[in-house]
Amino acid sequence: MILRRYFDWWHRTPDPWKLSTDDYEQHKYRSTLKHVPPRPYRRIIEVGCAEGVFTHALAAAFPDAEITGMDVSGRALARARERVQEKDGRVRFVQADLLTHPAEPGFDLAFCSETLYYLGRHERLQRASAQLSALLKPDGVLVAVHPWPEADRLHGYLDAHGALRRLDEEVYPAPPRPFAVTVYGAGPS
Repeated sequence: MILRRYFDWWHRTPDPWKLSTDDYEQHKYRSTLKHVPPRPYRRIIEVGCAEGVFTHALAAAFPDAEITGMDVSGRALARARERVQEKDGRVRFVQADLLTHPAEPGFDLAFCSETLYYLGRHERLQRASAQLSALLKPDGVLVAVHPWPEADRLHGYLDAHGALRRLDEEVYPAPPRPFAVTVYGAGPS
């Protein structure tokens, strides 16, 4: 409830973090997509999709996939729906809190970018790791992107989760905002 109010407050004005126009964000999106293992993906989820800027990029990059954007903010999702047309039924948005929403399993590919640091303490990050893992089908892929060096700590919770194995990581050290893209695979059932 607190996170919902916080993010609804931030989204009182459109694109509060300039996700659609900032060069850093565009570089981060391109870098993130570069790390996705090449294979077909039928179902994709973006956790913490905000106003759908990256969701829009996913719809273009994976034209045959069903894509779900999930965020806690209703205001952000209203703008996401305007940005990414849901008319063909291929893209949908769900208002949900990662920590409390029952995981909808069966995604081939999941993204979690700039989200984990909002969740707080140890137990909540463990829960988030379990929830992210539960979203994936066997052999599904999770791509986590967070600022460096904080990503080392945050992604450590994903590393510690037994159902995930680290496949790849690249740190982009360029100032002023270095970040890491870390790719995980879900173990077979």
